[in-house]
Amino acid sequence: MSAGQIDEIDRKILEILAENSRVSFVSIAKELGISEASVRRRVKTLIDSGVIRKFTIDIGVETGVQAFIFVSIDPSKLTSEVARDTLNLRGVKAVYEVTGEYDVAILVRADSIQELNDCIEDIRRIEGVKRTNTVMILRVMQK
Repeated sequence: MSAGQIDEIDRKILEILAENSRVSFVSIAKELGISEASVRRRVKTLIDSGVIRKFTIDIGVETGVQAFIFVSIDPSKLTSEVARDTLNLRGVKAVYEVTGEYDVAILVRADSIQELNDCIEDIRRIEGVKRTNTVMILRVMQK
């Protein structure tokens, strides 16, 4: 199953789970007018096919600092290798290969400015990183 093979019910299940991944299958079934077994089967298929990769929690900015660190990579290095090298650094929550002025955008969550600075320095030490630009997240608004 790929993203192109999911139907409208799957999309609605994904929307509901994205809003609250702890919602019960019974609640989803009632909202969509289908059986709980159908919801359970569909979620299992979405997980098995990789459409749903993980269930997680979202911690608010109030518990520390968050930032995007934009990274320019030396053209002699593979972007994917440099991006992969950042994945296990403390505080790194997500790594995106992007288009435009920068090659990679890294979402970092840290308990303090000092911890954020340490992460930035760790990123700068990775072979192939030419320069970084850090943008602090001040407020998060979600749909």
